[in-house]
Amino acid sequence: MTANATAPIPMPPAPARAFASDNAAGAHPKVVEAVLAANEGHALAYGSDEWTGRAEAGFRDLFGPRTQSYLVWNGTGANVMALGTMVRPGDAVVCSEWAHVAVDETGAPERSLGVKLLPQPTATAKLVPAQLEALTHLQGVQHHAQPGVVSITQSTELGTLYTAEEVAALCDTAHRMGMRVHLDGARIANATAALGGDVAALRSFTVEAGVDVVSFGATKPGAFGAEAVVYLDPTLAERAMYVRKSVNQLPSKMRFVAAQFEAMLADDLWIRLGDHANRMATRLYEATKDIPGVTYDAPPSVNSVFPMLPPEAIEPLRAWCFFWDWDVSRHQVRWMTAWDTTEADVDAFAAGVRALLV
Repeated sequence: MTANATAPIPMPPAPARAFASDNAAGAHPKVVEAVLAANEGHALAYGSDEWTGRAEAGFRDLFGPRTQSYLVWNGTGANVMALGTMVRPGDAVVCSEWAHVAVDETGAPERSLGVKLLPQPTATAKLVPAQLEALTHLQGVQHHAQPGVVSITQSTELGTLYTAEEVAALCDTAHRMGMRVHLDGARIANATAALGGDVAALRSFTVEAGVDVVSFGATKPGAFGAEAVVYLDPTLAERAMYVRKSVNQLPSKMRFVAAQFEAMLADDLWIRLGDHANRMATRLYEATKDIPGVTYDAPPSVNSVFPMLPPEAIEPLRAWCFFWDWDVSRHQVRWMTAWDTTEADVDAFAAGVRALLV
């Protein structure tokens, strides 16, 4: 962006879809069709319907026959419900300092569950076993909240990924210390696509790695609003139906949530949509990495890129096509792609960035 420019910079037409968040995207047509089809006639409420039965069977196909799944409204509710069935009186939840449960849920776990969070510093938003081991001095001391649950996010809030081996190492350490492991999978579709692109990849970093409970997100990759709490350790689900109701996550007309999952799980649509969003983020990175003034720490692993921009360029660019700040101290922003982002959208956005900065 020329420092002595006085005239407005001529910008190309803004792309039809913003790069603010995958939450800004609509629902995939197959999801829309499934909900419309479920809208015929009457069905019993609170999950006593055929759609819910089929969705639950779909999760057993994904994770194994011992799996128990509970459909909920949203991601924060899924996390609160999951943690609510995992923590014991006096427990604390260990998480990254970037974790959604710690940063972006308005204190919901603390307020709803009365549980203490122990956020750990990390530049990558990923925990490592040594951080769990460093908390052993708290165990058995009545004056300290007891590290009882580890909550990790896949993919993380910084767009990074745990490998299956990294998750397994965390689970091994946590279980050896008497802790349980929760995985916040709001963007589990993007992670699965990036780590292999099939159900085997999903299983490798969840059930095979030793994760106990998964918050499984379908909203971001293309549903209207559909999340699930999936118990890979069914013993933790003994009180799940009561906790779901008590934290306001029991849909009465559950068939409409279940129908969304039916559509998303069929033929691995959720993975394919996550893969498309990931590829569009890579395209955006490649189209902007050589623009003067745009710098990156690393290429994207999933569907978010985090460029640093000249500070004077951020507001004009945001006014043209909205996006969020990320690390204000570094003039870092977040651009995020979605299941419906097109190559033309990416190219138009990159052209706007280039017009402003070159």
